[in-house]
This record gives sequence, structure tokens and C-alpha cells, in this order.
Amino acid sequence: MAEIILNVDVRENTGTGGARAARRSGAVPGILYGGDKAPVAISVNEKDFRKNLYTGKLLGHLVTLKYGEETQSVIAKDVQFDPVSDRPLHFDLMRVDENATIKIEVQVHFINEENCKAFRQGGSLEIVRHSVEILVPANHIPEDLVVDLAGHKLGDTIRWSDIKVPSDVKPTITDRDFVIASIKTSSAAISAAHDEETIAAEQAAAAEEAGADEVPATEQGDDAAAEDGEKTED
Repeated sequence: MAEIILNVDVRENTGTGGARAARRSGAVPGILYGGDKAPVAISVNEKDFRKNLYTGKLLGHLVTLKYGEETQSVIAKDVQFDPVSDRPLHFDLMRVDENATIKIEVQVHFINEENCKAFRQGGSLEIVRHSVEILVPANHIPEDLVVDLAGHKLGDTIRWSDIKVPSDVKPTITDRDFVIASIKTSSAAISAAHDEETIAAEQAAAAEEAGADEVPATEQGDDAAAEDGEKTED
């Protein structure tokens, strides 16, 4: 079930003039397409559109479009913004069957960077894919694709198989286990890793020497008794 409901109006005037008229009236113009039906020019109240947009659950998610008593499941495919004011200028909605499998791009989200020792050693994350195109039921679109960086090491390559996804989520690239990102190793990172290993080795050696210097009291008593025995024999 879609979490967002967009109440739309059908625009009679299409084209640039119709879109400008919609904006002047306080609405955001858009287009509804797909589903083997003709495209329809629509508009949504700008305040309502902004409210839904900023939830983060509009773009790339299943949305219920409502016009009077009619409803339609749609996917918000694109939103265009004013480059100066960041005001939404236009949006595209695609008709879908909520139970149908669709093709859609989903963002990749990297977590636990602070728990990855590689970055403390000077490594850097090189992202190859900021998003991945997947095949998924329209009503099961994931919020994002999560990559957990904890436990990764310098030089690691992160691939699709490293991402935990539900069984009904499949990548459209099927001929290889493609790369998502890698943890690059710089000369500074190699030096830091070497220094860390050296310090750990020195600490282990120091602990071993300290343990060798400590003689248990029972052993000391045995040594003293042995010395007394040698004096008596003399």
C-alpha cells in the first residue's frame, strides 16, 4: 500500500503556456504516462506536493494518485527544480500495477564508515555506482540499498553480492557480480597500516619479555631450597 496520496487535477491547457498558468495558480504541473494509455497533463497543489516531496517517500516510490473518485498506482519518476529557488517546476508519474515487477533505480547508502578501520588508516572510499537499477515488485521498492562498511579492509572491493536485499529484488545486470565501490589504498594508508602492525608487534614482544621476567614464588622457593642443599653438601 502506497504511503503517499496525491490529489491531482487534470490540466486542460498543455505545453509551456499551460505549465506556467498552473504555477501561477499555486500548483506544480506534471505528466501522467505509461500503462498503455495516452499521457495526461495534470497538476498538484504546490504546498501539498512539497510536503510529500520532503518526506523522502515520493520520488522513486509507489504513490497513489487520486482524481475525484478514481485512484491509480503510480511511480514518481522525476521532479524538475528551479536551479535558483529550488522550487519544484514539473514532475513525471508513471502508471503501474502495484503487484507488477518494475525496473527502477535505487540509491546506494553507505553506513558505519566510522567503524571501518581502513579509513582510520588513511583509506578512501571510491564509489563506482551511486545507484543501481533493479527489478522489484512495485509495492516492495526498498528505500535504499545499504552497504555496511564495518569490517572492510584496505583494498577491499565491494560488489553487488555484499549488499543484503530481499529475495524479490534483482539487479538488471545479471552477467557478473558488479562493483559498487572500493576502499582505495594510498601510500599514506599503507604506511599507517604498517606502523599499526609494528606497534602491535612491539607491544606483544614487550608483554612476552615482561612475562619471562616474572618468576612465580613457588619457583623462587625451589631455587632457594636447592641453593641451601648445595651449601649443606659443602
